[in-house]
Amino acid sequence: MKIALVSPYDWDVPGGVNTHVAELSKHLRARGHEVKVLAPAARDVDDPHVITIGRPWPVAASGSVVRIALDPRVGRRVKQVLTQEQFDVVHVHEPLMPVLAIHVLRHSRTANPRVVNVGTFHATKDGGNRLYSYGRRVLKRWFRELDGKITVSPPAGQYVEQYFHGYYNIIPNGLDVAHWSQRNVVPMPGFEGTTNILYTGRAEKRKGLAVLIRAFGMVNARNPETRLIIVGPDSRARRRYEAWVARSGRRGIIFVPQQPYEDLVRFHRASTVFCSPALGNESQGYVLMEAMAAGTPVIASNIDGYASVITHGLDGLLVRPNDAMALADALTALLGDPKLRAALAAAGRRKVEEYSWPRVAQQVLSYYERLRDQQETVEASRRLALRHTLTTAP
Repeated sequence: MKIALVSPYDWDVPGGVNTHVAELSKHLRARGHEVKVLAPAARDVDDPHVITIGRPWPVAASGSVVRIALDPRVGRRVKQVLTQEQFDVVHVHEPLMPVLAIHVLRHSRTANPRVVNVGTFHATKDGGNRLYSYGRRVLKRWFRELDGKITVSPPAGQYVEQYFHGYYNIIPNGLDVAHWSQRNVVPMPGFEGTTNILYTGRAEKRKGLAVLIRAFGMVNARNPETRLIIVGPDSRARRRYEAWVARSGRRGIIFVPQQPYEDLVRFHRASTVFCSPALGNESQGYVLMEAMAAGTPVIASNIDGYASVITHGLDGLLVRPNDAMALADALTALLGDPKLRAALAAAGRRKVEEYSWPRVAQQVLSYYERLRDQQETVEASRRLALRHTLTTAP
């Protein structure tokens, strides 16, 4: 099959959707399919498998900032690419995100009437989506162009289904389990001698880092031989957290710059517990899956997206969101119970196999094939009905 994977987000900026698209592309090509990625980018991308369309601009969305193409004139370039490439399957991620994704749905069937359009909805947002709410009537036109619909988790499916009714096939984000579960990884040096709690990710308010910092103050007061390691990209919000920690004189908190993907597993090896206290707007919890694959026991907030991955007390611990005291108590208890940590880590490692990329890529590929078979069946029935009409006409 010739497959287009479409991301609405700046291909130069790492993120969950772009990582998913890049890995899916790699695994589909490994199965012998021809795959091209279509995405906006601020500069030319030196990759023969990537076609850049449109210049991205920053837009605030769901407590974060996304970089998407907004120029409606990208439609001309989209039409040209689709006509030239003649894809069998066009798989659009966040298919109702302006404007690249919508233009792809607008022109895909014009370029190839037999194309199969698939959309994956990754996001969820507490309180609803204003774009979906106010633009639902217009967006339904492009939603109807989707032959198949995927969500990455039950909460993501419930979120989009309240605006656009239909059947959603749940296929989770994939994970490079082999990378995260390497046995010969050396722990990141410089963190010996203490019991380490690890946080990885951006310092956005919705990630709950302020709650974790307050909770760690209580944990550290109970046990001074603890340390909180915060790994993530630089930002204005992160610098505010760093200044807050410095002003308050809090001990044992270390801010580490963004690390290469290959080195993150070394931070897990140097840590006793991984903690993600997000307040909401998480559709699945990719960082939880990474920690589980790395064999690091997980404590996370009890929000829908995280609860779709973690079963409390079995393969991780879930605590009430935005409750620093509850989080401190859970961290203290887990740090003091090596048997529970070992049990959670082992169960988490088994659970995360469900999200391995070979498994997820095969689920996606099987869905493509099922949709193509359905399309061929409908087409054959249509031809048979037409032939019957012609032969029985007076």
